[in-house]
Amino acid sequence: MNKSLFESYLMGGFECSTHRNWQGRRIDVINATRHDEFAEADYARMLDVGMKTARDGVRWHLVEREPYRYDFSSVSNQVRAAKKTGMQIIWDLFHYGYPDDLDIFSTEFPVRFAKFSEAFTRFLLSENNQTPFFCPNNEISFFSWIAGDIGAFHPFQKHRANELKKQLVRATILSIDAIRQIAPGARFVLTDPAIRVSASKRRPQDKIHAENYHLSQYEVFDMISGRRNPELGGGENYLDIIGLNYYFNNQWRHPSGRRVLRGHKDYHPLSLILQDYFEKYNRPILIAETGIENEARPEWFRYICEEAKIASEKGVPIEGICLYPIVNHPGWDDDRHCYNGLWDYPDGLGEREIFVPLANEIELQMRDFETL
Repeated sequence: MNKSLFESYLMGGFECSTHRNWQGRRIDVINATRHDEFAEADYARMLDVGMKTARDGVRWHLVEREPYRYDFSSVSNQVRAAKKTGMQIIWDLFHYGYPDDLDIFSTEFPVRFAKFSEAFTRFLLSENNQTPFFCPNNEISFFSWIAGDIGAFHPFQKHRANELKKQLVRATILSIDAIRQIAPGARFVLTDPAIRVSASKRRPQDKIHAENYHLSQYEVFDMISGRRNPELGGGENYLDIIGLNYYFNNQWRHPSGRRVLRGHKDYHPLSLILQDYFEKYNRPILIAETGIENEARPEWFRYICEEAKIASEKGVPIEGICLYPIVNHPGWDDDRHCYNGLWDYPDGLGEREIFVPLANEIELQMRDFETL
């Protein structure tokens, strides 16, 4: 296999959501999994299984407790652990959460986000002068829907999804500009869910609406690249690495919402979805999130790897696959123990029990990719 943009083709991501859930409770998954405390050990474990690249997060609400005043103590352990271990990090700057004093619909929001992005980049470069990788906004489409349409995340709005999507695109563009001013070589992974929406053949009247819903998955990338809503300031130079988040339930019927799962006659192979994105944008692609819970973890990861190989053989530049999350975490709404990672909760010394079947599958896939 040709050299990837990243230090390793297979990588892991630390769930770093910081939104306020439907109860108004602030979620902080990095703290809940104690990754901020045990970052060095967590990165060392990843290196032991051959993963040299990780997605990780900066918690904006902790860094900027007062407008334009920055305290990076909440992320310094991760930054320094990455340098010490040699782990390459893709830094999430907005993973659903932001400071409480800030109105996400205000003209100030994109400016504050860009200044925060700039400040973190300066801090990062002061600690580590390697080429930085960023994910400015994780899943703009999903966040716009859940926070701006159905009102399940803060700011709990309805019927404002398109407005919120545009606002987050503005913030992303300003963030990239700010980072490039001080780190011209920085790379950007722009993530959104890859979905497949279809209508039941028994309901042909739903076909047009289903197709429109399906096509909406491209809106964010089209806005960032300036192909759509050029007043937002987008351009092709902002579209760097396409990050696609893909899970078992990313295909469904419209309008029922009924899932179209693997094995269904209308299930669309992931390799074809990846090919569609490459043909549309001609950019390198990272499978930026994928995973599943419980005993299905090894088989699902095998499927994703197989589909990535098929797409690569057809000329699609797949730059890597990120197991997400890499450690189990509490559920956003009910704190249930989600068994979806490679490692479990830590003990008092930072040791985490490994899920052996998934570890074995990762080892097998590592060998297969090395021979390509």
